[in-house]
Amino acid sequence: MKIIGIGKNYVNATSEIADLKTGHQLIFLKAESTLVTDNKDIVFPKITNELIYEVELVAKIGTTGKDIAVADAAKHIAEIGIGIDYTAKDVLTASRNSKGPWALAKGFDGASPVAGFKPITAFADINSINFSLTINGETKQAGNTSHMIYNFNEIIAFVSQFMTLEPGDLIFTGTPASGAGLNVKGDRLQASIEGELLLDFKLI
Repeated sequence: MKIIGIGKNYVNATSEIADLKTGHQLIFLKAESTLVTDNKDIVFPKITNELIYEVELVAKIGTTGKDIAVADAAKHIAEIGIGIDYTAKDVLTASRNSKGPWALAKGFDGASPVAGFKPITAFADINSINFSLTINGETKQAGNTSHMIYNFNEIIAFVSQFMTLEPGDLIFTGTPASGAGLNVKGDRLQASIEGELLLDFKLI
């Protein structure tokens, strides 16, 4: 099972999309051991003092595909859920300073909590899904998939040019352009899709 992430994929206003849609998508991989399910609490990672949260919708692949056409891409999605793409910012900064990869900053244990998967048929329009994140009861991020630079179909088509997508693969599709920030031990994170609370855990 692969966990695939896409970076810098949201704008604050849809009018910004056209200028940013260059065809280059920022893709990275996360280790399977980053995955946390069933709303289990997460032990604050010892490897970082700067834990950055980003709430994202997560597409679960249901059908194997390679070189998938954009028009056919949605057929390969089984479910959509919600998760947090965690980054150890200090680890990332150190890696960037030596022109290194993102792997350790994105791939530590607990870096991918997910929950709330629903069949794609439960969504009337996957290009207009509302989602949000609260921390300790305060809304920190809110987004709608209409603000994606590259939509679900375009992401799947692009990634499948390079690697075969297989059932169970997870794609983190990007975070709202505003609101990402630092977590500290003791924070409670709650993420919702269309107002329904689906992800709920604490950092311990």
